Amino acid sequence: MEWLREWLSPELIWFLVGLLLLFIELIVPGLVIIFFALGAWAVAAVCLFTTLTLNVQLGLFIVVSVLSLVLARGWVKGIFSGYVTSRQQADMDLNDYLGQRVVVTAKITPKLPGKVEFRGVPWMAAADQEIEEGAVVEIVAKDNLTLKVKTV
Repeated sequence: MEWLREWLSPELIWFLVGLLLLFIELIVPGLVIIFFALGAWAVAAVCLFTTLTLNVQLGLFIVVSVLSLVLARGWVKGIFSGYVTSRQQADMDLNDYLGQRVVVTAKITPKLPGKVEFRGVPWMAAADQEIEEGAVVEIVAKDNLTLKVKTV
């Protein structure tokens, strides 16, 4: 059983804990657990070069994990989820739609939205009047994923 004790060294255990936490982060995304995986790997790296008691290892794990979470989560989340830097930028994106002319690909009625193609992408479209397929319309507003259109 001596080989098992040597094989299960603290650095290997912490590395495997980090891998497990990384796997859990992939299953339950939220960009929180990954920082605890980084903490475990930091402890594994330190254990490679020095011998630490279990209490010191746990303390180092907690400190590195919490510090990395507090200091880097916002930055990492911005990279992975994207963000709009200002409300003005969001309004500029909306203005890209307004006034553009598009072709109706599915009939639009006041009660039932149809479809238009805008920049090669199909969009749901709504209008106050009936518009036949193939007609050219102008975008007057955007409501979530539905474009409001009018005849030209």
